[in-house]
Amino acid sequence: MIKGMGLERSQVYIGNIMNWRPEMPTPPGLDQIGNRPPTAEEMAFCLPFLQAQLAIVQPALIVALGATAAAGLLGPGRFKALGEIRGRWHTFAGVPLMVTYHPSYLLRDQSIRKKRIVWEDLLQVMERADMPISDRQRGYFLDR
Repeated sequence: MIKGMGLERSQVYIGNIMNWRPEMPTPPGLDQIGNRPPTAEEMAFCLPFLQAQLAIVQPALIVALGATAAAGLLGPGRFKALGEIRGRWHTFAGVPLMVTYHPSYLLRDQSIRKKRIVWEDLLQVMERADMPISDRQRGYFLDR
């Protein structure tokens, strides 16, 4: 996604709402792999760390990837489904914020339609950042 936008990884700061992956509750003797969505309390505990990072980095724009990032930045209970808020501009600490789906969502649903939805969100980010957008980039993930 970063490369598709014409950026290098070194030009992008990646932060996280959570500083750890919340473990799944597991019965004794059972090794369960995975993590669960963080609670509102866990996100509130970690948010000052992210805010401090953002104060240092001073981003021009923020892209929230997925429901956990969106809930952490916009506040819990602000939406029921990510589709309600993605693709529109919001703000966090006075910084323009675009919400879109997490890349793992695209790995689970690899349809061109879903990829295009996320790409349209990223095109808005590129436009807001005054980045050049080629015809090729505008055409990514369009049905042909």
